[in-house]
Amino acid sequence: MKIQAYRRANGGVGIRNHVLVIPASVCASHAACRMAEGVPGAVAIPHENGCCQVGRDHEQTVRTLAGFGRNPNVAAVLVVSLGCEGIHFDQLQSRIEATGKPVAHVGIQASGGETVAIHAGIRILTDLKRQADTQSRVECDLAGIILGLECGGSDATSGIAANPAIGVASDLLLAAGGTSILSETTELIGAEHLLARRASQEVGQKIMEIVKQTEARAQAMGADLRGSQPTPGNLVGGITTIEEKSLGCIHKAGSARVGAVIAYAEEPRGKGLIVMDTPGHDIESVTGMVAGGAQVVVFSTGLGTPTGCAIAPVIKITGNPETFRRMADCLDVNAGRIIAEGVEIESVGRQLLDEIVAVCNGKLTRAEISGHREFGITRIGPTF
Repeated sequence: MKIQAYRRANGGVGIRNHVLVIPASVCASHAACRMAEGVPGAVAIPHENGCCQVGRDHEQTVRTLAGFGRNPNVAAVLVVSLGCEGIHFDQLQSRIEATGKPVAHVGIQASGGETVAIHAGIRILTDLKRQADTQSRVECDLAGIILGLECGGSDATSGIAANPAIGVASDLLLAAGGTSILSETTELIGAEHLLARRASQEVGQKIMEIVKQTEARAQAMGADLRGSQPTPGNLVGGITTIEEKSLGCIHKAGSARVGAVIAYAEEPRGKGLIVMDTPGHDIESVTGMVAGGAQVVVFSTGLGTPTGCAIAPVIKITGNPETFRRMADCLDVNAGRIIAEGVEIESVGRQLLDEIVAVCNGKLTRAEISGHREFGITRIGPTF
């Protein structure tokens, strides 16, 4: 199957053509936003990280920021640094430049102040945007797409309608040679053994390990995830146990064999179905998958949630027909027809794949139309 997309220098397939402004730290986030505001079409990803982080926590933030710059949906990057933060711009620049896309840098302290730096950044962004606008969509294979799988604000319809439809769409994408990423380790708890059966012994063991590690981190903070989940919203929506929630969640992965387990914001080394070790926090989970290379995300929500992503379109699907009626401005696909009208899950799954293809070809999602650009990096260690 073919799509119309932007072919990057390293062979990546971009379905959007963003010029991205990456602040190296929280101290550069304000200036980065001001720069992006000065150039229509530029996008900034403000965050609160980048300084006084150590070890794996520091590396994870670097990997996430660089991953957003490396994502095929990005045509060019401007890195903005204060000048004294823990993440040096070279750490980001070198990783992003490896993809062949242009990367520029502005230092606030080196420029002689924030105002001067903002004006310099706007000039650079204007030139980068002009270069990006010369690129055109060309015919590409759907096999170049990495699909992120997410669910949030789940209710009882998520596991019996929306998520199974996502699973059908995921299987169809994999059959076309593409890749899907299943995230949210907390939402595998109680169903991890079922997912592990769909993998090699080594990969299955890794699935079990990341669940145990997630539970251990919670227990170290005095909490038991098996007692604190489902969330209050899930309970209102009719999910009664963490096992119910997890059994519904893994339906997003369809029936494919799990090929690998990767770390947060890590790029898959192969194709097929991949499990990424992310938190259940929707924005942090989506951020991790997009940093890992996902160009598009399918997000099921029974109760309804408007969130999106800074550089990747997020397609919202609900299995609740009332939610689709009530929150129509936030949702793209109505899987509630499975429940209300008796439409086959397979049919809605194929409709969802058609929607994914349309979005890859340039159709805007509801989250994009509303201007949602949420971004959040999960932390695995304290700040020092």
